[in-house]
Amino acid sequence: MITRSPALLQRQASSQPDVTPLILPSAWQAQLSGAIRDPRELCRRLGLDDSWLPGAERGHELFEVRVPEAFLARMRHGDPNDPLLRQVLPLAAEGEAVPGYITDPLAEADHTPARGLIHKYTGRVLLIASPTCAVNCRYCFRRHFPYEQNAPSRSQWDASLEYLRGDSSISEAILSGGDPLAASDRQLAWLVERLDAIPHLKRLRIHTRLPVVIPDRVDDALLGWLSATRLQKVVVLHINHAQEIDDAVVAACGRLREAGVTLLNQSVLLRGVNDSVDALAALSERLFDAGVLPYYLHVLDPVAGAAHFDVADEEARELVAGLREVLPGFLMPRLVREIPGETSKTPL
Repeated sequence: MITRSPALLQRQASSQPDVTPLILPSAWQAQLSGAIRDPRELCRRLGLDDSWLPGAERGHELFEVRVPEAFLARMRHGDPNDPLLRQVLPLAAEGEAVPGYITDPLAEADHTPARGLIHKYTGRVLLIASPTCAVNCRYCFRRHFPYEQNAPSRSQWDASLEYLRGDSSISEAILSGGDPLAASDRQLAWLVERLDAIPHLKRLRIHTRLPVVIPDRVDDALLGWLSATRLQKVVVLHINHAQEIDDAVVAACGRLREAGVTLLNQSVLLRGVNDSVDALAALSERLFDAGVLPYYLHVLDPVAGAAHFDVADEEARELVAGLREVLPGFLMPRLVREIPGETSKTPL
């Protein structure tokens, strides 16, 4: 056995070339990379009859499946009508051409002055902070969005930041995607620090589904850069059914509130998911239990592939009228539609 002195070992170590330390994925990143991406696996894991497979595979070809394990765990085994499953299960109906349902229903391409930046409304600008989502919702209005042309990068963000600096009427920056929290904390901390330095910005708004589908995303690293900014912080979650809110989601919301974040929720009215007074009332109550205020209830954006989720306007109004009979006003979401070219959401 050869024994080397500590001094020799120290000299040998100092002579080694610099090695970039291995950065291991965090818990949430491992869950994100491990999400179910195969429609056959999704059906098998939930014990669905094989008759669902052809439609699931056809829909997957149009818009790929992505379901994290933490979200899957809240679904009812063997129930194809589970309200969480219906949001993520591809169907053959997605391939049907329906008049009025198009690839860019909100005409966002007309409001993109720079790559990855959308400026539709006075006083606020949306930045595409990540092209990735933790879960692929079948009704997503950006399911056809050209993320390859708007993939975020430091140079792109520099251009967006310059745009914001040059317009003093902008008081709010909105991080969206994809899901902005799918970006790394290092990237987001870099971006938010620079937004913080723009004097006329007052608010930072983050539209995200990640704290819902992977609650572990709300970790110390995220809370660190969120807590550090002077900007008022608003996180708008996207939850459509009370069943989505388990104890882990409630805990994640609590951590965000402790960091000084105002929590709002926006939902989409979806056929077969939440199109009843009971479902909508239970959602509002459960949101408030978690410290989240209902904000918007959107009617479906007419995106190609999602027509089977549509609820007619008159039925939507009747549901909201019924909801008003059982909920206090502060738990009532506003029923709205987004119409291209309008200066704000349009109440129904």
